[in-house]
Amino acid sequence: MNSEIENCDVLVIGAGPSGSLAAAMLHNKGWSVKVLEKQQFPRFVIGESLLPRCMDSLKEADMLKYVSDLGFQQKKGARFERNGQICDFDFADQFTHGSTWTWQVPREEFDLALANGLIEKGVELEYQATVENMEFNKDFQICIYTNSKGETKKLRSKFVVDGSGYGRVIPKLLKLDKPSDFPVRTAVFSHVEFPKNHPTAHLIDIVTVTEKMWAWVIVFGDGRASVGFVGDDSCFEGMGSTAEEKWRNAIALNPYIRDKVGEVKFKRQPSEIRGYSIGVSKFYGDGFLLTGNSTEFLDPIFSSGVTFAMETGVLGAKLIDRQLKGEPVNWETEYSDYIKRGVNVFRSYVKGWYAGELPTIFYTEKTLEKFKSQICSVLAGYVWDEKNPFVTKHDKLIGTLSKVVGIMDDAESEKPL
Repeated sequence: MNSEIENCDVLVIGAGPSGSLAAAMLHNKGWSVKVLEKQQFPRFVIGESLLPRCMDSLKEADMLKYVSDLGFQQKKGARFERNGQICDFDFADQFTHGSTWTWQVPREEFDLALANGLIEKGVELEYQATVENMEFNKDFQICIYTNSKGETKKLRSKFVVDGSGYGRVIPKLLKLDKPSDFPVRTAVFSHVEFPKNHPTAHLIDIVTVTEKMWAWVIVFGDGRASVGFVGDDSCFEGMGSTAEEKWRNAIALNPYIRDKVGEVKFKRQPSEIRGYSIGVSKFYGDGFLLTGNSTEFLDPIFSSGVTFAMETGVLGAKLIDRQLKGEPVNWETEYSDYIKRGVNVFRSYVKGWYAGELPTIFYTEKTLEKFKSQICSVLAGYVWDEKNPFVTKHDKLIGTLSKVVGIMDDAESEKPL
């Protein structure tokens, strides 16, 4: 081991969206930051549909400029489809004052743009750096890592941000992982050829395939689209042993997606992830903070993953800045409780989706119109807007409204012809 110890104010593990925004914020505030990234960018990662709330985070971290000129497909809303029924949400018609659009992005290009932006700012970023161990102390932390040459290095910092995503470096080292309360589900996904300038390219498609399976279609605007299927393990029984077999059999089940995609020409072979939902016992500790998917990942249904990644990166950096300046920070109330409020809103919506409550609301147009802008704000990522009753009463309103809609539909069906 090299006896020399590197020094920085803040070590950031992972150069994905949460790590990049945290590093940018802290660098902007004058702190010395080093980022260790295990992989070499660009690299493939799933999670390509942003939410409008992401635009606010990019602006606050002064990172929007590194992405805005890359020509990513604008995303202006979401389309839900079930057996010919369609429910569209336009982000311009939402309850909360915020961004009315965002992007649909190939993540390898988007994440690389953020990483390159960090380097342009002057942040030191080291690729192919694998964290082997951490030594946590009250006033400083020691990271032991292996670099791209196989050399073992030591780095001393005042604070560590874990933005390693699915790598979950600190949760694994400190055994912070805990099981999700969601059932184990499987996602099978791929990139396919898709026509440029498609009339609905500005919408993400969320399609009900079967009672327990749904699909997404995310158009990139460059001749590609991401198409994925999510469901309980039972949904994929008898659909083949490989990811491609499952993907092809799933697309054959749904005429809406089949007709939209047309002849399938893979730009990326199908992949499969099982049991992706996970949580942690705590979000922070002495000298460290978890951000992004290192904290908790719910489900891909409402594209909340990258939104939480950016939100945790920006908020975490602001609080670290205060603490390093000697100001008091209540990590439980100012970080953990705040993030959990947003997570719990989306948790209610994810549960409502799989329970059939949200689809019941979405496809009853007359009843939905009264509440559509408020629900739209949640789907846009504004899950901390305390003025929105579908945020503050998320645990009650979805179920209540679904029951009301069901009663109205039953009454309508009982009317004499």
